[in-house]
Amino acid sequence: MFKLFIEGGAAGMSMITIALIGVFFCAWKAPAWVKEVGIMALVIGIFWQLLGLYYAADAVQSAGDIPVSLIAAGYKVSLIPIIYGCIVYFISLVIRMIQKPKI
Repeated sequence: MFKLFIEGGAAGMSMITIALIGVFFCAWKAPAWVKEVGIMALVIGIFWQLLGLYYAADAVQSAGDIPVSLIAAGYKVSLIPIIYGCIVYFISLVIRMIQKPKI
């Protein structure tokens, strides 16, 4: 699991983890903000993926002829932050559903 954290980019994955902690803190202190913090985690994941794809495209452009398997491996690694961001967003939605008043 730690390997995925490092492969996904330690800075971006740390920001998403801080957002996860924020989701739990908001569930305790500010329930109205739970969904917004979850959306923030999702946006950080998307941004981090796009940043990784940008740098990968830059590396491919400067290197020239790159095997397709290497490009596919880079694309797979770029999906790690967005998957983590989606998981955090899902957790925030579940917490928000639990906190909603019953009908």
